[in-house]
Amino acid sequence: MGDVIQFRKKKPGEKSRGKSLCREGFHKWAVWQRKPFDVKQGKLVTIYKCARCGETRSEAT
Repeated sequence: MGDVIQFRKKKPGEKSRGKSLCREGFHKWAVWQRKPFDVKQGKLVTIYKCARCGETRSEAT
């Protein structure tokens, strides 16, 4: 026979770790792509991506 491995239930804090902050609008933004040029606005654009949930946003500089 093999070894018996004990599995334990995840605590509620471990299940939703990091997801609740993004749900409330507190994302962890990191620069994803730097300085693509937006032709319509005539400006450089920085694209940010959330490290937890993957949502993106852009900001013209």
